[in-house]
Amino acid sequence: MVERRDRLRELGELLRRLRKDAGLTGKELAQRAGVAQPTISRMETGQLLPTPETVDRVAAALRLDDDARAELDALLVRLRDEVSRLKGGLAGREAANAARVRSSKWMAVFSSAMIPALLQTAEYARLAVGIGRDVDEDDAAKAAAVRVDSQAVLFEQGRRFAFVLTEGAVRTWPGSPSLMPAQLDRLAQVSTLPHVRLGVVPWKVEAPVFPLHGFTIYDGTVSVVESLTGDLTLTETAEIEAHEEAFEAFAGAAVYGDELRALLGEIAADFRELAEQSHG
Repeated sequence: MVERRDRLRELGELLRRLRKDAGLTGKELAQRAGVAQPTISRMETGQLLPTPETVDRVAAALRLDDDARAELDALLVRLRDEVSRLKGGLAGREAANAARVRSSKWMAVFSSAMIPALLQTAEYARLAVGIGRDVDEDDAAKAAAVRVDSQAVLFEQGRRFAFVLTEGAVRTWPGSPSLMPAQLDRLAQVSTLPHVRLGVVPWKVEAPVFPLHGFTIYDGTVSVVESLTGDLTLTETAEIEAHEEAFEAFAGAAVYGDELRALLGEIAADFRELAEQSHG
């Protein structure tokens, strides 16, 4: 909640700066945009999250250039994501993530800790959404269902996906080792899709960069870092470039195609042996 208030305050400061740069009073902006003056005032004081229609009206009235509109839109994306998650719990968070995925044509995903959401089996997803958290079981089940449904984008034309995982991410399992052979088979199947590039960095290969965290780059304009308490949305050019460089470094150290599937087969055999030992 505190982060949301901070974002609203940041939005208000941005709108006030843009209005002053345009040489307009609050009353003049309201008249030009065709909205009530109290709406402008509440937006600028961080008391109101505007609707998309209001944002479009205000942006047109301010005659924003591409850079200013991009700055405004990036902040609004972060705010609306936070509101969705606060209102909807885990399921709301997954719905917000799914909407962001659907709005993107190209994604680059790096993970050093777990299988990325778009590649998870239903059983893995059910455990992953709630692991390490005190969650409501119904909410977790709904969140997992939303996560699995969102994977349909992998098969849509006109999209491109690049996934790079460390072997550590592939070998880290929730629940039981017995669920992992099916999960690894899922990875092998996805790796054959023509518009999906999936690689794994073997543990025997020296890490090109220290993987402090995973991240997802959307269309080269936004990078999202997932944490236990929420997502960090990065939009600064330097931040995006740093993540792109790290992604390319790991991608260069990964194995793909038949070599990837052979590695996944070896790991699956290890999981089957581990599952047998746990039941022995």
